[in-house]
Amino acid sequence: MQFKIATLIPETPKCDEHINQVLRTFARNIAYCKYRILDSRIKAVYGKLYNLRQPLDLTRCPHRARCYNPRFLMPKNVPIRDGIRPIPLLDLNRQYLLIRPAVLSAIERVCSSQQFVLGQEVEAFEQELAAYVGAAYAVGCASGTDALWLSLAAAGVGPGHRVITSPFSFFASASSIVRAGAEPVFVDVDPGSLNLAPAEVRKALSNARSSQGSRIKALLPVHLYGQCADMTAFEEIAAEFGLALIEDAAQAIGARWEERAAGSIGLAAAFSFYPTKNLSAYGEAGIVTTNDAEMAAHMRRLRNHGSPERYRHVEFGWNARMDAIQAAVLRVKLRHIDPWNRSRRKHRDTYDRLFQDAGWFEGRVRPLETSTHAFHVSHQYVIRSPRRDELRAFLGSRGIATEVYYPLSLHLQPVFSYLGYKEGDLPEAERASREVLALPMFPELTEEEIERVVGAIREFYG
Repeated sequence: MQFKIATLIPETPKCDEHINQVLRTFARNIAYCKYRILDSRIKAVYGKLYNLRQPLDLTRCPHRARCYNPRFLMPKNVPIRDGIRPIPLLDLNRQYLLIRPAVLSAIERVCSSQQFVLGQEVEAFEQELAAYVGAAYAVGCASGTDALWLSLAAAGVGPGHRVITSPFSFFASASSIVRAGAEPVFVDVDPGSLNLAPAEVRKALSNARSSQGSRIKALLPVHLYGQCADMTAFEEIAAEFGLALIEDAAQAIGARWEERAAGSIGLAAAFSFYPTKNLSAYGEAGIVTTNDAEMAAHMRRLRNHGSPERYRHVEFGWNARMDAIQAAVLRVKLRHIDPWNRSRRKHRDTYDRLFQDAGWFEGRVRPLETSTHAFHVSHQYVIRSPRRDELRAFLGSRGIATEVYYPLSLHLQPVFSYLGYKEGDLPEAERASREVLALPMFPELTEEEIERVVGAIREFYG
């Protein structure tokens, strides 16, 4: 009989109480191993005496939640209720346990090579990622924020230019525009998907055409929560108004719009591999995809201090290079991204079914809309509720982690006050910031956990 020692001692203890739990589990699992090889005549007696039907799995032990508690996964000091384990927003450890040998082997490969920045590992990942999204080129960099800046800078965006983007996104979508020397122009979102609204973009461009339209250089739609923006409409708008179309695909690896992959549609696309993303690094990393050879070469210079070759600099760039260890980890994970995304989509369907069965609690909870043209990879599962903050506090008291993406629209952020936006200018984005709530979503989430989440929401609404 083979029995993995990782099952006996699955992880390093983090506190005295956890050490005791590990030792108890180890002793009981040793007894289980003995039980498996006992003579059948005494097996039943021994098994009944020690209640040995299966080995204990420490990773499923409720105690574990008190030792493994990353700040973005679970509020601190959440009590264990009736022995039920809290449900995190994201549990990276479950994923790690499944791919641990391959990840450690990949890291060891980098350590043995002693090539830690760029190099063969990064080049291999660039080729594999480009092939995955169907782009000709990919340029690895240090973060998703760097990927956005590289895309804009290589597209010729600079001082005096303006770039249209969504006000309902992570800060980097707009800060990268400022970093390129340009000015963000915020346009309201579609109330169903919360992606940038094509009709509002066209209206803004038409209004600006006579006075300052020529200053608008690029269009930066965000593929929010794993669903592509309406890229058919944005391609038409970009062509009509002569704009560079850049995809913010930070949340959308594997997503598609009308059978075209995110990252293969615009002039360039920026991806993030922050640890919370569907395809995540063990630290910071990002990549840009493009079908333009000259643009790819330009971004390779920009990420390396504007240097096409060692100690020769032809422009001012940045230190935005990708670490080889991150590339090695991402190469392991890239092989799993499709089944992981399928699991996410399955979880989304389960949430939808349970909410539909509950009648969306008489309309007090609303879903976001998914376009029939989009292949949604469910980076987040987000609902809307006018009582969002009360609901979130209630779920937290039940040990269910949630998050708000995003509590304040970008046009109302203090740092952008110089642009002159005021409350009420972009009502759909502002309403969304008051109502959206992200529920637990990750590939290893169980149907039982989803049922508990929806059950707790049912309890809240009585």
